[in-house]
Amino acid sequence: MIISTLRSGVSFWRHRSVLVTALRLQALDFRSVRCRFTSAPGTVRSMEDILTRVVVPLPTYETRDKSPPPPESNSVEFMHFYKSLEKEEKSQLLATLSHDFGVDHKGVSELAGKLLDTQLRDLATILQVEDRLRYSLTPRYKQLLNHISRVEGGVKFLVDLRADLLEIISSKGSDSPHIRDLNGTLKSLLSEWFSVGLLHLERITWQSPCEILQKISQYEAVHPVRNWTDIKRRVGPYRRCYAFTHAAMPGEPLVVLHVALTEDISDNIQSIVRELATLDLEEDVNKVNTAVFYSISSSQAGLQGVELGNVLIKRVVRELQSEFPHMSQFSSLSPIPGFSSWLLGLLSQHRKEGRMELLTEREWREVADVTNTAPDTNALDALRKLISSGEWTRSERLVHVLEPALMRLCAWYLYGEKRRGYTLNPVANFHLQNGATMWRLNWHADTSPRGVANSCGIMVNYRYFLQETPSNSAAYMHNKVITVTEQVLGLVSQFQKNSKL
Repeated sequence: MIISTLRSGVSFWRHRSVLVTALRLQALDFRSVRCRFTSAPGTVRSMEDILTRVVVPLPTYETRDKSPPPPESNSVEFMHFYKSLEKEEKSQLLATLSHDFGVDHKGVSELAGKLLDTQLRDLATILQVEDRLRYSLTPRYKQLLNHISRVEGGVKFLVDLRADLLEIISSKGSDSPHIRDLNGTLKSLLSEWFSVGLLHLERITWQSPCEILQKISQYEAVHPVRNWTDIKRRVGPYRRCYAFTHAAMPGEPLVVLHVALTEDISDNIQSIVRELATLDLEEDVNKVNTAVFYSISSSQAGLQGVELGNVLIKRVVRELQSEFPHMSQFSSLSPIPGFSSWLLGLLSQHRKEGRMELLTEREWREVADVTNTAPDTNALDALRKLISSGEWTRSERLVHVLEPALMRLCAWYLYGEKRRGYTLNPVANFHLQNGATMWRLNWHADTSPRGVANSCGIMVNYRYFLQETPSNSAAYMHNKVITVTEQVLGLVSQFQKNSKL
């Protein structure tokens, strides 16, 4: 229905001069597309025409290994055309590509029927029909994606194209199953192209190319880099910075891991990224007993879901063990994004229900006293405003009063709040899948405005006991069991007791 509407609405532009082609075309409505690609001066081809030419038919089963590849110019033409489109036009092109150039569903149905008819035949015949059916499930556009990956800049183009697909899906710009299928196909291809054996582990130092250092700074999503002195410190003594790169995307860090080399497991980020240190300080190996992973950032949105971060941590552990054979402790110091938002939602829910179980009676009296309110829903409203604004951090008394309450609430958020049986928090989910132990919650661990806004300043250590990570990972992935310490479980118990869960 969508495609027939598009076809009926497409305006085919007549031959115009180069000057007119260069003018900005007026935006058309939903039933039309703007055609701005010119393969020759004065010639404008429609979106449908471009796709018909560059997405060649799938070879027959018999000729699948004998058919010559389409000319490279097809891939280049598609790439140039796509890049020339506006955001809405790209969405429409991807919708058309996924719908009109996907799987031949009629052919698949016929082969599925033949497979049922051959169940009483010999095994060789059954396997051949199965192979034909498997081949018929190949979307026509998969060929185009494969050919694009072989031209210069093609892999990076496809990574960016998948980022566009993910944005379309997340923004609900399209709920088409065809778009989701295109995304799944491209994700599978990217997972093959970015497999472990094709990735290169690179240590970033102050001697690395300036362009790489600049990108490392720009991509840092956890603790923003403030200036060149800051990045110099993060790649200097007692620090390590590693990145995965790929031959098809030279000069592009794919995922970046920052590590602090310390004597013990850090309980706050200020000591790692914000305290001044002597930049030319020589490392004392005897002071390096622990590796603290304090930031991991993916630089390519289009590689979401492609396993890179967990592989990077494992590779870096081996690298550090080689450099520091005596190193005995490996841990993250992780943010808790989403905790404050979850807490504000919980406070709003309790406000509507007239419930006051989140804090003890003594804690509510303290909050009411500091905020000059009654220890009832008025105090709850005041607390919501304090958490939302971060103003509570300016009162030593409130900081002292709220510490036990926020710590037990945060412990429950990490341990007890689930989605499909797995922890709701994405950072926790990442480390637990890797086999880490939810080891310690840290109060006043990130006092930056961002840290207070996201997680009330609380951070968490996920500790990697190397001998236990495989079993921990299996327990979490298969049985949804979280490996956790007594400190965290104690806080969870306090929450359950206070909340009558």
